[in-house]
Amino acid sequence: MNEKPVNTDASGARRTFIKRAGAAAIMTLVPDAVRTAAWAAGSDAPEKKEVKVGFIPLTDCASVVMASVLEIDKKYGIKIVPTKEASWASVRDKLVNGDIDAAHVLYGLIYGVHLGVGGPKKDMAVLMTLNNNGQAITLSKKLADKGGVDGKSLVELMTKEPREYTYAHTFPTGTHAMWLYYWLAANGVNPFKEVKTITVPPPQMVANMRVGNMDGYCVGEPWGHRAIADGIGITGITTQDIWKDHPEKVLGTTADFVQKNPNTARAMTAAIIEAGRWIDASLSNRRKMAETVAATAYVNTSVDVIVERILGRYQDGRGKTWDDPNHMKFYADGAVTFPYLSDGMWFLTQHRRWGLLKTDPDYLTVAKQVNQIELYKQAATAVKASVPKEPMRTSKLVDGVVWDGRDPKKYAGSFAVHA
Repeated sequence: MNEKPVNTDASGARRTFIKRAGAAAIMTLVPDAVRTAAWAAGSDAPEKKEVKVGFIPLTDCASVVMASVLEIDKKYGIKIVPTKEASWASVRDKLVNGDIDAAHVLYGLIYGVHLGVGGPKKDMAVLMTLNNNGQAITLSKKLADKGGVDGKSLVELMTKEPREYTYAHTFPTGTHAMWLYYWLAANGVNPFKEVKTITVPPPQMVANMRVGNMDGYCVGEPWGHRAIADGIGITGITTQDIWKDHPEKVLGTTADFVQKNPNTARAMTAAIIEAGRWIDASLSNRRKMAETVAATAYVNTSVDVIVERILGRYQDGRGKTWDDPNHMKFYADGAVTFPYLSDGMWFLTQHRRWGLLKTDPDYLTVAKQVNQIELYKQAATAVKASVPKEPMRTSKLVDGVVWDGRDPKKYAGSFAVHA
């Protein structure tokens, strides 16, 4: 059911760029020193020279892909081999089994595995955050035609025309499930009692909506914009409007991998931080990134479906267009890539809220176990990246509730709508 790429670029220039020039064309943009320098030898040398990093076909796999394509990884003495996976369940299983070394992965998936929620229990590690923002909740054109275009009007429609409404996310403990649940609950809808939720792999979302399998879905780009381009859906809300600069995908691995390969983990983190900085450095770099990840080996869609939203140029499928300053970001002077403890703790609070966790964990202790703050700081030093002063941050979400990580148990139990 994977979507077939639609070639909307009449000139063919972008496709030619990928087909003929490939990585070589982009490599001319990278200084020779970056391409030829090596990570320090001796005790700092990576234990593994080649690392397999799993990814799902989503725009936010970009920093992993570009670290490999631009050969930034060579600077740190490793070779990153991106491996395309079919679903988040596959990513989880391959991480746990050691079939891949690390992955572009859902933040909440890593925490779920660490606590044995939604699958096997294994000690896990978050090396860095890969991106902020850039996901969306898409509503079907059928709902929109009846007036269901945002949270308020959707609830009015559901009340007026009662039936079983179905909404899809990508993994039970993952980010997209949490954004969907939070948004529905903020509008007074209990996602576990008043609607049906299903799990669908990201590349299959558009095809499933096309045949009427769901009324809406939450997923990463380009599959939100693709539904608009295909005329089958509209944007109900972007996730950055649910939580500005929210954490999204992470570079995840097992605790065993970090313990056995600390230098490799640090080198991999450094290379991907640097790739994220390269992406965010200019609009030109963002375009070149879009041209690269659109290829069949990665996201497998047309460049135009990716490039508009990666440049912050949004349309909602109903005639509204806007420039969104809170589009997908990969670096933002180190604010994106730092693995804040409070970010990890937030997902735990939502797992508790929705009954995925039956009791309150020691939120801060778990976050300190999973998020590799010291290793990240070492990698950031190697890249000369800025590091936030505090491992906690404060955010106000769409319902006006402030999250700061200070009292996670109280926060988790404070919501009127819960499982």
